[in-house]
Amino acid sequence: QVQLVESGGGLVQAGGSLRLSCAASGRLFSTMAWYRQAPGKRRELVAGITRGGFTNYADSVKGRFTISRDNAKNTVYLQMNSLKPEDTAVYYCNVANAGYTDYWGQGTQVTVAS
Repeated sequence: QVQLVESGGGLVQAGGSLRLSCAASGRLFSTMAWYRQAPGKRRELVAGITRGGFTNYADSVKGRFTISRDNAKNTVYLQMNSLKPEDTAVYYCNVANAGYTDYWGQGTQVTVAS
């Protein structure tokens, strides 16, 4: 049984920082990622990281967000700096192994006040 436990969301002023965490249990995953969904918008990829450390980012967060993972703890992190109001969304952790079902976290709210 795979379980994903997210933490770290909250309310922050524009320009501030937050760090999201997502701990996975049940098995190891080759790809771990963060998505977000703002009200009335489609869910979008924010950042992803492979077990080997290869990363990719949405253009809108490059230079401000950093994704990392601790394979020993099976945990993925998203360090978010220089937050903007348009970063306000529910952030979801996603984990996957190629060719198999992926899994989603419950979501954590990030609100950036202007």
